Order: sequence, then C-alpha cells, then structure tokens
Amino acid sequence: MGAQLRVYRQKIKSAQTTKKITRAMELISASRIQKAQARVAASTPYSRAVTRAVSAVATYSNVEHVLTTEPEKIERAAVVIFASDRGLAGAFSSQVLREAESLSELLRSQGKEISYFLIGRKAIAYFAFRNRASERVWTGGTDQPQFETAKEIGEALLETFLRDYSDGGVDEIHIVYNRFVSMVTQVPEVVRLLPLEVVEGVEEPGDSKVLPLYEFEPDVETVLDSLLPVYIESRLFNAMLQSAASEHASRQKAMKSASDNADKLITDYTRLSNNARQSEITQQISEIVGGADALSSAKK
Repeated sequence: MGAQLRVYRQKIKSAQTTKKITRAMELISASRIQKAQARVAASTPYSRAVTRAVSAVATYSNVEHVLTTEPEKIERAAVVIFASDRGLAGAFSSQVLREAESLSELLRSQGKEISYFLIGRKAIAYFAFRNRASERVWTGGTDQPQFETAKEIGEALLETFLRDYSDGGVDEIHIVYNRFVSMVTQVPEVVRLLPLEVVEGVEEPGDSKVLPLYEFEPDVETVLDSLLPVYIESRLFNAMLQSAASEHASRQKAMKSASDNADKLITDYTRLSNNARQSEITQQISEIVGGADALSSAKK
C-alpha cells in the first residue's frame, strides 16, 4: 500500500507541474491574441483595397499583363504553406497541412507539377519526415510576423513566377493558411495569389452607382508593374497575420483543455490516494488489533 500511495502522490505532483506550464502558456496566448487581432483588423482593409485597385486597373484596360493574364497551359504551380514554428497549438498546423495535401492532389490531377514554399518549422519537419523537397523555407516569427519577412517571401515568389518554366519557374501561385474567424473557429483557406482572378471591384451593369472612369499615368503597364509587388506583399502579410492570430487562438484553446485535463487528473489521483491511504490505515489498525488479541490469548 505504501508504494502505491507514493506512486499516486508522484503523479499528483507531476500533474500539478504540468498544469502550471499549460496555464502559463494559456495566459501568454491570451495576452497576445488581442494584439494579433488588432493587426489583422488593421491589415485586412489595406489588402482588400490593393486587390480592388489591381482588379480595377485590369478590368478597365485591355492590356495583357503577367499579373492578370491566364497562361495557355499551366505546367507548374507554387504552393505556399503557412504553418507554425512551435507546437502545443492543437490542430493548427495539421489542418493547414491537410488542406495543402488536398490542394496538391487536385493540382496533380490537372497535370501540374508543384513547387513548395514553406513557412514554419512544423511544415519543414512534415516534409523532411516524408523526404519531400521544397524550394524555399522560412522559420522564426510565425507568431509575431514582420513585414520584412513578407517582403522577402514576395520577392522570392515573384522572381519564380516571372521565370520561364524551363528554368524552374511557375505559372501560378497558391497560398494555404489558417484564416482567423473567431477565438473558437480558425478555418484553413486556399487563395490563388497569381494570376489574379479579377472578381473584386467589378461593378455590375444593374448597379445604381455610376461606373467610374479611370485614367492611367504614365501608362497601364507601368501602373501594373508598380502594383504587382505591393499586391503580393500585402496579401502575404495579411495571410501571415491571419495565421498568427489563428495560432494564438488555437494554442490558448489547446492549453486551456490541457489545464482542465490536469485538474481532472489531480482530482482522480487525489481520490485514489485517499482511498489507498485509508486502506493502509485500516490494515494497520487491523494488524494492531490482531496483535493485541494474540497477546491477550497468550496470557490466558
């Protein structure tokens, strides 16, 4: 009984230590989620405005540009995966990797080759474990994104997109990330970054508003060339911010669940420890009583 009691007490102590860690991580994520949400709210309108501006330029001009022109045949596609650097975030990384696998199967069924660009150590470890190659990787700061990182990723993607297929270039770019909906819901989302699907900023003929007139200076090609890197960087940075907010929310939820489970373990092992202690006391009393009876019988 004594050995069993020591085991229960050791497990209680271990669960209490685990609870302290998970509770601390939960509080850290809770403190960071507010700032992450604010950054997403500040970035999203700008990203939408840039996309709408590019769509407007493409819609009200007849020029063919690499930004909006669909290739006759798409040979290779780039898939950019936004995962996390650290674990203990529930299904955050696994659900975005599953979405990327589904996208990859779809692209392969269409006869396209795939080049992967990975953000986050979890995505890198996933590909390394399966001996799968990737073009470029970025690590560090997935929970606190910096615009310089988005700019670096954008330059690498744009350089690959403008390169010929024979030189390892790609014809289209997809990004896969977790979109922040609420503290409870984070949805994996796939967006085709390039070529741009001109759907935003297009007024229907039945709209009551007067259709705008656009003038381009110096010319449409120069405007699109200037907007191209801005569009890519803004969309990538917004995806990084959405992913960071989703990571904090997912980690807070996972750590709260872990803390609750630790509480349950402590309660269960405390009950078992009390039962074992009571059984030990009962056994000791029984042995004392039995010994006393034996001594009384011997004296008689």
